Amino acid sequence: MNNLTTFTEFILLGLSTKPHVQALLFILFLVIYLLTLMGNMVMILVIRTDSCLHNPMYFFLGHLSFLDICYSSVTVPKMLQDFLTQKKTISVWGCITQSFFFILSGGTEACLLSAMAYDRYAAVCQPLLYTVVMSRPLCTAMVSTAWVMGFLNSLVNTLFIYKLQFCGSNIIFHFSCELPSLFPLSCTDPTANKFLLSGSSTFLGLLTLSLILFSYSKIISAILSMHSSGGQGKAFSTCSSHLTVVLLFYGTALFRYIRPPSGSVLEQVVSIQYSVVTSLLNPFIYSLKNQEVKAALQRMLRQQMCSSKQGFSAWCSTRE
Repeated sequence: MNNLTTFTEFILLGLSTKPHVQALLFILFLVIYLLTLMGNMVMILVIRTDSCLHNPMYFFLGHLSFLDICYSSVTVPKMLQDFLTQKKTISVWGCITQSFFFILSGGTEACLLSAMAYDRYAAVCQPLLYTVVMSRPLCTAMVSTAWVMGFLNSLVNTLFIYKLQFCGSNIIFHFSCELPSLFPLSCTDPTANKFLLSGSSTFLGLLTLSLILFSYSKIISAILSMHSSGGQGKAFSTCSSHLTVVLLFYGTALFRYIRPPSGSVLEQVVSIQYSVVTSLLNPFIYSLKNQEVKAALQRMLRQQMCSSKQGFSAWCSTRE
């Protein structure tokens, strides 16, 4: 123990140590991040400004877009900075803070996706009572519960991190401070932390996934019992976007947090999938597969063009 020294910062190895590869990765992830911000901000703007989208489904979708901005912003800006600098360090406090907000965003998104699944269940299986069942107070309570669940899960895991002492090697074989990557660097026994993280992730993941699977089992049963092929197609269309997002998020997140960490390249690829790529794809999945969103986008663009033409005409008249 006399040879072990406690340190105050970690070194993030990132995705590559080769300068030319880092330059290409910087451009790639900068484009991804800008598209993520743009896509999700446009979704939020369209949902807030178009009265046709003021219903529970788009209320949840607006919160999902905001959450995707937060989720991506936890890790990508730091990753972009590391691509441009030789000293790829982060303080211990900064690392723990990043892991807190990372777990918070991931847990909240899992809970929000289950709330969106219940919303689709109510829309398909109880269409006549939909506006009564999915009232605004209930929707607000479901979103608030999602944030509280994500916060408590993140808080418990983060508080237990303070019991660990980091010494010896301070190199993280990852591009961000996810908790599974920190445990091997602890010179105190992290078994309790590993058990807590795996247990809380399994509980939250399986609880929300069970609610999603239950809702969609009822939805599929209701769709198959429909006599109208047009009604079946519309129901499948509105639900397929959400199912695609669920598969992208859960398929990789559960793989990362339930299995033991190995420091392999596959773990980094999986982390990029659920923390970066999913946040990019969500607004495009919902906008491309949803006729109402596409119509709202067209209306917003027409209004902007008309406003621009009126402003240009007014400017021309003043010049004359």
